[in-house]
Amino acid sequence: MKRFGPPPLPNQRYIRRPGAYGVILSGGRAMLAVNNCKGEEWVLPGGGIDPGETPLRALHREAMEETGHRIRVGCRIGAYKRFTYMLEYDMWAEKICHIYLCHAVRQVASPTEPDHIPVWMDPIDAAAMLSLDGDRVLFLAGLRRAGLV
Repeated sequence: MKRFGPPPLPNQRYIRRPGAYGVILSGGRAMLAVNNCKGEEWVLPGGGIDPGETPLRALHREAMEETGHRIRVGCRIGAYKRFTYMLEYDMWAEKICHIYLCHAVRQVASPTEPDHIPVWMDPIDAAAMLSLDGDRVLFLAGLRRAGLV
């Protein structure tokens, strides 16, 4: 699996943290989540997979929490890993990021996570805004698969 970002620090213990994230499209636009985490201000909607949860179930839950949208999940685009410190959990993590191509069905609620704001934009602009290189590479692969680039 391809790694993006800095390599793991020597002698640092990392906890494996799988997550599911969506390249969410609708009407030729793409949705990103804006948050207040330094270095991760513009990200794909999604997040950690809880124990006993499947990646797709986690993606539906996270999309609802962060965007208030119901989504239809299409194909899996790919996965990458990165090593990072997760301030909100006070832990060093080896994040395994599974990325899926999705379509927004409809907004049914307001986001419940106060630190994420959904933003619709042109897909090429969205690619340029993404804070994480791994997100950007797989986002562009999703746009190619969707025929948008």
